[in-house]
Amino acid sequence: MAKGRKRKAAAGDVASNRQASYRFNLLERFECGLVLTGTEVKSLREGKAQLKDSYAVVRDGEAWLLGLYIAPYGPAARDNHDPERPRKLLLHRSEIERLLGRTRERGLTLVPTRIYFAGPRSRAKVELALAKGKDLYDKRETIRKRETARDVQRELRDASR
Repeated sequence: MAKGRKRKAAAGDVASNRQASYRFNLLERFECGLVLTGTEVKSLREGKAQLKDSYAVVRDGEAWLLGLYIAPYGPAARDNHDPERPRKLLLHRSEIERLLGRTRERGLTLVPTRIYFAGPRSRAKVELALAKGKDLYDKRETIRKRETARDVQRELRDASR
């Protein structure tokens, strides 16, 4: 990939956390809503968000997304939002209790994997993954598998010519 270029996200995605599958074993995925201000929504529509170091926690019976960076919206000037403020996640009570139990019992964490707009009224959504951290040897194994698959594809492509 050329230096300085960003890889495009999937259709409809605003931002994706490609590091998540490298750093964690993603066990389960959940879709949840996100409470945003107007300038945050406008900035998201421009694709100016970064998920890399973000994570979710459950506090006082509510789910919160921490570390998500949404760039300030240019035309808003003084009425802008705080780029890294905690944002409330919209989940059903039963889902929150289930996630709380899973994260406490097994030492799992909640990692956002992507932000996208969904639905007929185009609401901002976050895909959360219940994840377990990988050890160093697991990360090396992931790299080894990816490189092997790439080599096989290259050989198949060259053989068909």
